[in-house]
Amino acid sequence: MKNLRLISYLILPLLLSGCIFGSESDDLQAWMDEQTNSMRGKVEPLPEVKPYEAFSYAAYDLLDPYSLKKMELAKKNSGGPQPDPNRPREVLESFDLEKLRMVGTLQRGKAIEALIKAPDGNLYRVHSGNFMGQNFGRVIAITETEIKLVELVGDSSGDWKEQTTTLPLDEAEQKK
Repeated sequence: MKNLRLISYLILPLLLSGCIFGSESDDLQAWMDEQTNSMRGKVEPLPEVKPYEAFSYAAYDLLDPYSLKKMELAKKNSGGPQPDPNRPREVLESFDLEKLRMVGTLQRGKAIEALIKAPDGNLYRVHSGNFMGQNFGRVIAITETEIKLVELVGDSSGDWKEQTTTLPLDEAEQKK
């Protein structure tokens, strides 16, 4: 048993030395040297730094666009249409016009009324002259297929512009 162990201790280093001193290691070392020599990194130059250009802010003397003076001046100068702040608001003016749907019409003699379904789930009757939508929209005409409104839309200068809008009949609701 001791002899077997002694023999294995002598033979094992001889076997391992064959792996180190073999001809394959020379080929491997030559290939590694060749690969190392052919590898050359390429670093691109840094981009050119542009010099800082100072900006001179010269708008201190101009009128602030958010000042109350500008708003008051715009209100005094505007002679166009304006919403009536004293008019009592109607129920359908609390909803966006895009969220209101025309679902049908009713006719009494020559007068025609439209049925409007609001986002709160209720059904409302509307006739010419009623207001609806959040842009002070006044109903000017009702047909079997649409409602025509005139809305007052404010612009950045404080003026009010009239804009004609239509609310078409909701075909999906009609088919139910």
